[in-house]
Formats: sequence, C-alpha cells, structure tokens
Amino acid sequence: MALVLSIDTSINTASVSLAMEGTLLTKEINTDTKSHGAFIQQAISKLFIDSKRKLSDLDAIAVVNGPGSYTGLRVGLATAKGLCFSLNKPLILLNTLEVLAQTIIQNWKRVVSEEEMKDYLISPMIDARRMEVFTAIYDSEMKVIESPNAKVLNAQSFDFLLDKHKIVFTGNGHQKLKEILIHSNALFIDIMDITNTISFMAEKFICENKVSDLAYCEPFYIKDVYFAEKSKL
Repeated sequence: MALVLSIDTSINTASVSLAMEGTLLTKEINTDTKSHGAFIQQAISKLFIDSKRKLSDLDAIAVVNGPGSYTGLRVGLATAKGLCFSLNKPLILLNTLEVLAQTIIQNWKRVVSEEEMKDYLISPMIDARRMEVFTAIYDSEMKVIESPNAKVLNAQSFDFLLDKHKIVFTGNGHQKLKEILIHSNALFIDIMDITNTISFMAEKFICENKVSDLAYCEPFYIKDVYFAEKSKL
C-alpha cells in the first residue's frame, strides 16, 4: 500500500495532496499564484496533522515538474527533493501537460463511451507570454501526437488536425485560442482540479518503477529560463 505526497506549484493553482494507492485522502489548495512558496510548507504540515500520519509513513513523493511557471517549478521540485533526501524516499516527476490531458480522459470516461473518445484528441495548454503557450497533443490513450513545445497561437495553428479530428483544448492557456479560433471540431473545456489525476498518475508511476534520479533531475521548462521569466511580465 503506497502512501504518496504530491506537490503541484506548476501553474496558477497550487496543491499538496496525500493519497493511498492512488486514492486521494486529503488535499490543500492555494489560488494565490504569488504565495505558492509560503503556502507549500504550511500545507504539507496541515495534511499530516489532519490525516494523523507522519512524514516517515510516506512511500514516495511526487511533484508536477513542468512545463509551467519558472518560479513555481523551482519551488515545487526543491521542496520535493529536500523531502526525498531527508526521508530517503523515491521521487516521481509528472509532466504538467500529461496531467491535464489525463484529467480530461478520466472525467470523460464517466460520460462518454470508449468508442466515442477515440474520435477526440486532447491539447492541454499552459499560458506563456502574449499569444504563446506550452502545449502538446495526445490521443485518448495518451499516445503523443505532438510532443511538448512552445507555440505562438494564431487562428490557423491547428488547421492540419482540426480538419480531420475533434480536439479538446484545456489548461490555463486555452482561452487565448478560444478568442481567435472558430471551428466545429474545436471544444474548449476548463479544468478546475487536477489533484485526483496527480494521485492516480503517481501511483501508476510507482507500480511501473518510474522514479527519478534525485541528483540530476531538473524542472522541465521547455524554453530557456530567460523566456520563462519574461512570461511573467
């Protein structure tokens, strides 16, 4: 039975959560982007007080490692690595875009048949500067159709796929595209909470022994740090 602490400070809403075998036990959420650093330690302490568990009970620590906010990614990974080193626990790194895409898939399984889901592609988007986003494209089985990349959006950005496929656009950057794209095959969906998906994916990674090297892992920025910092202006 794996007890996992998960940390996400990659985008606007930060979260820390505790899950047993992929099932969420408790969570803390912060919507003030500028206070993620101050939030994270207090929130972790509260999780363990509320759950009546100890840090030493953990089997692993997971962190959403990017792409996303440069500062947020540094805060999240530094906290996760510090805990892993001090507790001698394995570290699991999750990709923000994969988490967003998987959230759509998990939610849709409740209302859409597996056959219908095959008709859709999923494009999560993370806000960057101006009309730029960090994005990727996956099918309903999480096969990579387009690898994570930085894209400057225009009305024709996805024409090569939209003429043949329905695409679900989501994430905190999809509103930029929604304002300029009109296409019958484009669907725009807001995601409010990804903590259940983070717990689900972390457990899956543990079962598949997908742990990361503590000494060498770094945030997944996609672009150089210079551009990530400029995106906040």
